[in-house]
Amino acid sequence: MNTLRDVKIGDTVKVVKLHGEGALKRRIMDMGITKGTDIYVRKVAPLGDPIEITVRGYELSLRKGDAEMIEVE
Repeated sequence: MNTLRDVKIGDTVKVVKLHGEGALKRRIMDMGITKGTDIYVRKVAPLGDPIEITVRGYELSLRKGDAEMIEVE
């Protein structure tokens, strides 16, 4: 299983599944990250946290823990 955390800078991936429960999963979905969405990884901070992505035409920063809940292919 690959998560958004494992994706290299410059790669585009597709969301397969969101893991997690309740409010946290809802927050990720509210950011526009849903099944089938393409995500482009723009940058990763020097210590790996946060990850800057482009999703649905806008830029977004995600914490490492949140990125691990997003299964991609």
